[in-house]
Amino acid sequence: MLQLVVRRLAAMVPLLFLVSLIVFGLVLLVPGDPAITIAGENATQAQIEATRERLGLNDSLLEQYWRWASHAVQGDLGTSMFSNRSVSGAIAERFPATVSLTAVAIVMALLISVPAAVAAATSRGRWLDRFATVGTSVGVAMPNFWLGLLLATALALNLRLLPATGYVPLDDDPVAWLAHLLLPGFTLGLAAAAELARQLRSSLIDVFDQDYLRTARAKGLRTTSVIAKHALKNAATPVVTVLGMRISVLLGGTVVVEQIFGIPGLGQLAITAVLQRDLPMVQGIVVVTAVMVMLANLAVDLSYGYLNPKVRAQ
Repeated sequence: MLQLVVRRLAAMVPLLFLVSLIVFGLVLLVPGDPAITIAGENATQAQIEATRERLGLNDSLLEQYWRWASHAVQGDLGTSMFSNRSVSGAIAERFPATVSLTAVAIVMALLISVPAAVAAATSRGRWLDRFATVGTSVGVAMPNFWLGLLLATALALNLRLLPATGYVPLDDDPVAWLAHLLLPGFTLGLAAAAELARQLRSSLIDVFDQDYLRTARAKGLRTTSVIAKHALKNAATPVVTVLGMRISVLLGGTVVVEQIFGIPGLGQLAITAVLQRDLPMVQGIVVVTAVMVMLANLAVDLSYGYLNPKVRAQ
């Protein structure tokens, strides 16, 4: 397992290099001149040139990339062009909100998908299975921005059951932290729950037909024990793969959900940076998000060793 971790971490290095090249190149292709935006529309040509020189925009692309990448390796993602604030500091301030929202969404997706998949698989072909199938189709197709607005209007504004906007750090008040994340977490996690439930139902049906489960039932084990101890663990491998793929989608979905519920996370920061053409901020957010996705995929790879003993043997 240690060798697996080392190999995966080593493979992340060239991938991060490729991501940094793509991010640096794509951001530079965005139309407009950040020097004009910073100096102002009424700035003279001399003021614009002075701004470009101060930002290092007159250097060659290779020099600009090397300067940015060499500092990024040391944890310095540059300085915002507009607020003159450290990009790393701004991301670190918004990072807990986005991670909390993503974690709550994943937990809610699992809490919804696992019981739904088990109920559908154990009642294959009956009304409960058909209901779950229709529900997963609706969950996958439902836009999260529409669902978020609907939940915020119905449960927060009309019934006042949960807060509509805002975020409370976990260290300040765990109860308020969870209350502020329930609605956005459900909004973000519903589509993931539908996809996971569909995949887990299919895997459970395949596992139920295996001989070792028939043997377990023949020994008189209770159905709940057979499902919990044998079926779920063996059916979880493809589900973990889907969950790892969904993490990148969840991180991307926080951009919209954070706007709807007023959560000060990386999504809001990214939108502001794009509108202002704050190139260092955009580059830093994308690189940090890429690292988060890579680490999530690493966790998925390591979980295979727990779920499948053959992987540990290999």
